[in-house]
Amino acid sequence: MKKIEAIIRKTKFEEVKDALLEADIEWFSYYDVRGIGKSRQARIYRGVMYDTSSIERILISIVVRDKNVEKTVQAILKSAQTGEIGDGRIFVIPIEDAIRIRTAERGDIALYYAEQER
Repeated sequence: MKKIEAIIRKTKFEEVKDALLEADIEWFSYYDVRGIGKSRQARIYRGVMYDTSSIERILISIVVRDKNVEKTVQAILKSAQTGEIGDGRIFVIPIEDAIRIRTAERGDIALYYAEQER
């Protein structure tokens, strides 16, 4: 099992969500996050200067079976990429175990129901 965390532009969230659903990834968590990037600049809007070094993004967190890692990463890449600086990052992290609290099932089966074998 792997945990995939992706930090993406807020404007790309709907496209990424649709791509994940199309890739049969039906469950994930997402959070509004802020970060500091390399780019430092101030923008002036209606005479007021705004610091844009703090960037708003979406963090998507997904735990998948090993066989679903590549299709999940590809779905995020294809839907989130603009080719511009600030598209984000994808991290793939090993997961040692997963436990479904209701039934105490462990491992891959804790991620999905057996009758929904993927």
